Amino acid sequence: MISIPSNIAEGAARKNDKEFIQFLYIALGLLFELETQCLIAARLDYIKEEGELLNKINGIKRMILGLRNYILKK
Repeated sequence: MISIPSNIAEGAARKNDKEFIQFLYIALGLLFELETQCLIAARLDYIKEEGELLNKINGIKRMILGLRNYILKK
């Protein structure tokens, strides 16, 4: 999903951290949408091995939350 890194990049270009964090939350929301779509695709038997994909999604969530926490502590 192209929107996730695009939102992170757009947020990084903003003038203040508050705006950047807002774009990180948008990226997180998009990740939750992607996770839901993955689960639905698995239930409909469009994909078989969703576990690896879900693990990657969760890893990206942790990275975005880590970045948010770093910004908040600055």
